[in-house]
Amino acid sequence: MPSIESPAAAGSGDDQAEVRQFRFERPPGATTILLVRHGESVPARADKPFPLVDGHGDPELHPQGELQAVKVAERLSRPRRGEKVSAVYVTNLRRTAQTAAPLCEALGLDPVVEADLREVHLGEWEGGVYRLRLREGGPIVDRLMTEGRWDVVPGAEPDEVFISRIRAGIGRISAAHPDGLVAVFTHGGVIGRIAAQAVGAKPMSFSGAENGSITELLVTPQRWFLRNFNDTAHLEDL
Repeated sequence: MPSIESPAAAGSGDDQAEVRQFRFERPPGATTILLVRHGESVPARADKPFPLVDGHGDPELHPQGELQAVKVAERLSRPRRGEKVSAVYVTNLRRTAQTAAPLCEALGLDPVVEADLREVHLGEWEGGVYRLRLREGGPIVDRLMTEGRWDVVPGAEPDEVFISRIRAGIGRISAAHPDGLVAVFTHGGVIGRIAAQAVGAKPMSFSGAENGSITELLVTPQRWFLRNFNDTAHLEDL
């Protein structure tokens, strides 16, 4: 993405002047949001569906996910370009709160719940059924992959409803933290949909965010900038 030039830098009028490449700078009033996908959750089992919270599957973290949470905290508790994370957000699903806990402890922050950034609702495939259906395959899985929309799943949340609530959640967070840096612990489907929205891609174009990964979003009142996607450098030794 080309850097944003300041008005002063854009027009020097000196034909002999040397102009170096400009470094991207956060526009005044913009918010930097670090989207963290929760750590790995416990395996799905056909004989033991996940408990539900408001209809959404609510598994706890797997021990590997707990290790990923520690690595996220080690990375994000350090200042970033001289700036510290000033707020931590989670969803109403426990795997995000569990992933955020080590960072909150390190920074001395209490997490804020933003329920509109909960995972896409998968209708009849909630409670862990989605994972089992992916393994089995079939016509609906084929449609899911070829059409790139979660709402081909029976009873799943329509895409327009999904992106509408995501925009509302991101809007509230950015409005509360102008010129700030915040960490938002959320879900793979949400992160992928945000990335697609930011660059004008199809809804599931960015569906590969890994557990514990970090995606950077810059939010202004006019637009979203996707600055980084699926950063896992802090997880390399796991």
